Amino acid sequence: MSTRTDPTFYRTASHAMSGPPERHGYVVTLDPSGNRPDALSVLDLDPESATYGQLTGRLDMPNVGDELHHFGWNACSAHLCPGSPHHDVERRYLLVPGLRSSRIHVVDTKPDPHRPRLAKVIEPDAVAAGSGYSRPHTFHCGPDGIYVSALGSPDGSGPGGLFRLDHETFDVQGQWETDRGPQYLAYDFWWHLGHNVLVSSEWGTPEMVENGLDPQRLLAHEYGHRIHLWDLRTGRHLQQLDLGAEHQMVLELRPAHNPSKTYGFVNAVVSTKDLSSSVWAWHRDNGNWAIRKVIEIPAEPADADRLPPALQPFGAVPPLVTDLVLSLDDRYLYVACWGTGDLRQYDVADPFAPKLTGTIRLGGIVSRAPHPRGGGPLNGAPQMVELSRDGRRLYFSNSLYSSWDDQFYPDGLRGWIAKADIAEDGRMTLDENFFVPFEGERPHQIRLEGGDSSSDSYCYS
Repeated sequence: MSTRTDPTFYRTASHAMSGPPERHGYVVTLDPSGNRPDALSVLDLDPESATYGQLTGRLDMPNVGDELHHFGWNACSAHLCPGSPHHDVERRYLLVPGLRSSRIHVVDTKPDPHRPRLAKVIEPDAVAAGSGYSRPHTFHCGPDGIYVSALGSPDGSGPGGLFRLDHETFDVQGQWETDRGPQYLAYDFWWHLGHNVLVSSEWGTPEMVENGLDPQRLLAHEYGHRIHLWDLRTGRHLQQLDLGAEHQMVLELRPAHNPSKTYGFVNAVVSTKDLSSSVWAWHRDNGNWAIRKVIEIPAEPADADRLPPALQPFGAVPPLVTDLVLSLDDRYLYVACWGTGDLRQYDVADPFAPKLTGTIRLGGIVSRAPHPRGGGPLNGAPQMVELSRDGRRLYFSNSLYSSWDDQFYPDGLRGWIAKADIAEDGRMTLDENFFVPFEGERPHQIRLEGGDSSSDSYCYS
């Protein structure tokens, strides 16, 4: 606890952009062999440091087989919102869940950020008993608690949904929804705090995703293809927006950071019509909410013998857009294409008419595009992306989820992290000197010191 406002809390997104640059980041890694525990590693991001671009700390989890995935801070700029009862908390703990185990690790990053330590473990039985859910996925720090999405029920079916943790004790506070309406599948969530609206998306239940992508379920349009709008204060379902059944797996939600705006972006991983990926913009329209496609990325033809078995019948590489990040000034949207290997930058000053302004290609199912320091062709591709608060440094890792890694990169995905630089004029270039390989481990999400472009919410514009 702190007796003053945490200096990493910012009243506005523009204030956050002017804060000090990150000196380190936290990365979750998984052991695909299942022989060792997964870990939270510390990556030195200070260019003035002798260990820049190297791993300088590590915390092994106490169990094997967690599959560490998405994680988040216990506290952030949302605590500066009017009426927040938690002005004295600090950004100190990381909530690190196991997507397979349903175990939540509370990690203390102080006093030495390069030596994180385990403060508490919330066991799967406690998650299930307190919320009725399992497979926690996304964490966001809200003004009144820590919100968590979960993929499904303890038996691996549905529904998935949301629950909350107490800011101080990290006790499970119970299921968030009071009226679920038609929502059944779950994945990501975020909100428009000033408008009392929460937005959630859909992937699939644990039994639909844990063993890899099921082609029969995909072609039967059983994966998620909707987003849902909720009353944030009451947990009551308000409206669902259907992208159309062909647009399967509607995942990452990136609302505008300016709290006066009522729009945001979400990706659909694959179209069963033509294997394209797409990005959609939701927005308020005459008192209701609407959604429309604003970006479409086509599949690339490929020889069947160069494709994994799951794609050979199609003769093409789908983009497989699996992550997005929006700069804090709401100007640039970064789109990760885990299938083709592209990292795309779009100018979204007009959110309904994005303009492609840059592309970097690394890895890819077929292209295997190399990095100057990568030692030859790469597999995997830009997957999880994270942008510094000032919008100048973009970090990205190449592992999605162990069973999906093995399905789309069956030769064995080798883990790495790379970085792009964003110039003052917005030009994106690959940092040819920054490349972090992982021997026998696969990196997933990255969180930055003091917050990043997908960690905090703001109540002031």
